[in-house]
Amino acid sequence: ARTVGEQYRDGTPVIMNLSDMDDSDAKRLVDFAAGLVFATRGTIERITNKVFLLSPPNVSVAAEDKQRIADSGFFNQS
Repeated sequence: ARTVGEQYRDGTPVIMNLSDMDDSDAKRLVDFAAGLVFATRGTIERITNKVFLLSPPNVSVAAEDKQRIADSGFFNQS
């Protein structure tokens, strides 16, 4: 959660791949991320079942890029 928060706070869009997490921990991280984007007026979008894109308010991610993320299987957890 800390890494997600720090990257997002620095203005970097964050991709969260929660597929290797158990459901209760994944829910907690999604709840944290939802609060984070709400407080900063950013956005959170579900890309696939357990992959989410957090975009800071000053960043826009093109629809083509979102589709490429979903199709390519590339998910950066760092």
